[in-house]
Amino acid sequence: MEIDGCGQQKQSAREEEGEMNTTEKKKGSAQDKTPLFDAIMAYNRRRPAYFRIPGHRFQRGINRRWREVVGDEIFKFDLTETPYTDDLHNAEGAIAQAQDLAAQVFHAEQTYFLVNGTTCGNQAMVLTAALEGQTVAIARNAHKSALMGLIMSGAKPLYIMPQLHRQWGLHGGVTPEEVERLFSAHPECRGLMVVSPTYYGICSDIRGIAEVCHRHSAILMVDEAHGAHCYFSQELPEGALSQGADMASQSIHKVTGSLTQSSMLHLRSSLVDRARLRANLHMVQSTSPSYLLLTSLDMARHDLAMRGPEMIAEAVKLAQEARKRINEIKGIRCAGRELIGTAGIAALDETRLTISAAALGIEGFRLEQLLFEEYGCDVELSDYKNVLAIVTFANEAQELDRLVDALADISRRHAGGKPLADGAPLPAQPPAVMTPRQAYFAESEVVDWQRAQGRISAEMIAPYPPGIPLVYPGEQITEPVFRFLEEYRQRDGHLQGPADPTLATCRVICKQ
Repeated sequence: MEIDGCGQQKQSAREEEGEMNTTEKKKGSAQDKTPLFDAIMAYNRRRPAYFRIPGHRFQRGINRRWREVVGDEIFKFDLTETPYTDDLHNAEGAIAQAQDLAAQVFHAEQTYFLVNGTTCGNQAMVLTAALEGQTVAIARNAHKSALMGLIMSGAKPLYIMPQLHRQWGLHGGVTPEEVERLFSAHPECRGLMVVSPTYYGICSDIRGIAEVCHRHSAILMVDEAHGAHCYFSQELPEGALSQGADMASQSIHKVTGSLTQSSMLHLRSSLVDRARLRANLHMVQSTSPSYLLLTSLDMARHDLAMRGPEMIAEAVKLAQEARKRINEIKGIRCAGRELIGTAGIAALDETRLTISAAALGIEGFRLEQLLFEEYGCDVELSDYKNVLAIVTFANEAQELDRLVDALADISRRHAGGKPLADGAPLPAQPPAVMTPRQAYFAESEVVDWQRAQGRISAEMIAPYPPGIPLVYPGEQITEPVFRFLEEYRQRDGHLQGPADPTLATCRVICKQ
């Protein structure tokens, strides 16, 4: 790979030829089709007199200032259910064809396009796995959309705690052994939802977990929001569906080329009630789906099908080179494959750069601020010890250079800082007195936080990091949980979930 005068990578003629030949071989195949994109183009060529929703009538009703910046053509894709464009909630034409092509790419039996993000996919999975009063297991680090699914379904949750990597302050994986213990103690459990990869690229042993789940006739649901690209590289963890997951939800917009809020839900199972899954998707998805989002899914699938391995290989290479350079900087660390085999971590997505300056005494929150305000590097998130930079196929080498150079300068400026201490271990999970649904619909009141100990929480409270809820709705605020949260509150730690983020007050269930 050559470097041009601006520091950007240039492909050699041989590399370009190889990539072109790979793509040429795929031309003319079914995967070279873009049915939804083609349907919208065909509709627009007819130029009908338009009396449908939306009201902006292609580009004509769009704010002129906006049109001057972005142009007109994109607004012609913001349509509704026309004779050409199919109906997401009863797909039989272009959308159905696009979903079928996506299913082939991800080796699924059925794929559903999602316009309410992976949030609605997670909700639909939980709703499908267990009815009201039935039991379903949820990894304690699950996205809050899993809690929403529990509230809607009325299912009784069992929680499984991923192991904690104290040194990095990250939650690790869930192990098959822990899953076996859960199902042995609760044979009535209908299914399990785990997060793999996590935001930080940490993967559990999905194949081993799937074997345990299926031995107990339980459904394995994987929140794979951050893992769609894993299906296109042997250097990344294996995709959840390939390892035996029954359902997997993916944020295509997070790691590939679709628009924000567009996702997919994949099914590959004989255990899932498909009619019920479709009915649940109708409940959690908009009845006015955005055709911009739907088309972006069709086009992102086309890219992945035609040149996915080449795309993801570029992301992996950029990330691996950057990780090596970052780990050569004094006082700066970037997590890598050495994490595998610790804290239940079975694999790691190396396109996620988890970077720590804890050895220099710099908290992740401060490091994120420095990188953005002083060096123009905008990372995805920060926690007490780390920042997370996500590398995709669309990044350029000069952007990674900028990040590495920034970290090197920060190292020079902050040499000699006192290293940060490891975080305290989390308290034991509190007892559940009510299901999340019962707590959600019960009468509640706001009390001073100092009076909350012993009460039943009406809201989720999760210190971030590590982002694992200490209390779910319906659980009792025990003395160890109260003490941990009080110390965290006194340090002005960041909390997710409570209506009052300062935790000066707390919403609890009214006493009977």
